[in-house]
Amino acid sequence: MATPTGTRRTTIYYGPWQCTAAWLEECSGKCAGQGAQSLGCIWIADIKFDWEREVGPVPIAGGGRLAITHCCCNYATVSAKDGREQWERGREGFRKGWSDEFGPWPKDATGDSWPGHHIRDLQHGGLPLGPDNVLPTPLDVHSVLTRQYGLCYAGGSRWAQPGPAKPYAD
Repeated sequence: MATPTGTRRTTIYYGPWQCTAAWLEECSGKCAGQGAQSLGCIWIADIKFDWEREVGPVPIAGGGRLAITHCCCNYATVSAKDGREQWERGREGFRKGWSDEFGPWPKDATGDSWPGHHIRDLQHGGLPLGPDNVLPTPLDVHSVLTRQYGLCYAGGSRWAQPGPAKPYAD
């Protein structure tokens, strides 16, 4: 994506992967702070940001990574019906805002927009249009995440065990 000061690129690497031991520990504290118990943690994706520009004749480049994780706390479940309706009504506006910041909302080979995965799912109180709660995911990844969330919330699964510091290669 061209910017007035150079170019930037956003790359998303998708899991799900097991969280590191440190993130599992953070989840225990986060859940306890909300009066809940941690059942596990899912490392959903890594977002990699790269940028390049020139300062005079000198090219410079940099970037960073942001891990997207989700703590499965034993939250009370709620009906997701209202949240789904709110997402359906506001989805196109949300995607436009996301595109302004990160580049075009991804589409599959047939031109269909990727689903938006709710990081804190609607059934456990996630905000339907929260700017930090929705991530574009390919349809097959979204299906896997949805199934794995159920296992994470059930407790005692692999999501309650630590995984490696970097489970993929880019």
